[in-house]
Amino acid sequence: MNADTEALERYLRANIPLSAAMQLHVLAIDAEGVRLGAPLAPNVNHFGTVFGGSAAALATLSGWSLLHVHLCDLPFPTRIVVQRSSIDYLAPMPGDFEACCATPPEEAWERFHRALERRGRARMALHGELRAEGARAATFHGVYVAVRLPGAEAT
Repeated sequence: MNADTEALERYLRANIPLSAAMQLHVLAIDAEGVRLGAPLAPNVNHFGTVFGGSAAALATLSGWSLLHVHLCDLPFPTRIVVQRSSIDYLAPMPGDFEACCATPPEEAWERFHRALERRGRARMALHGELRAEGARAATFHGVYVAVRLPGAEAT
């Protein structure tokens, strides 16, 4: 991956307004994956814990961001769409929270690139977890599809 946290955060806030409203921060982009964080205050529910929709949005954005960062290195433009997502809530999140999307194995990236090259679209299943106060609070699974934009030729 060739991206820095500040550039990704600027991109998300400029292009996905919900990320700015949530006060999302990009905490890490590394070989482990992408880690996003958000404070409780703009994401609070009536019980004083993280609103489930905010948790789901942060989880979805972590997977989207992982794929986005990976695709930035390609010589042609793509569009990413979320095909399917699910989240299992394990515990309330009473404070600031994070979503960590794990980098898939190299073999998954290889299959992904072959499909994108041959068919102009590729699917990637991503997994991760939400944490609050250092404890795992939810797990998530998302399937994302990258579509090569029409007329875009590899260089």
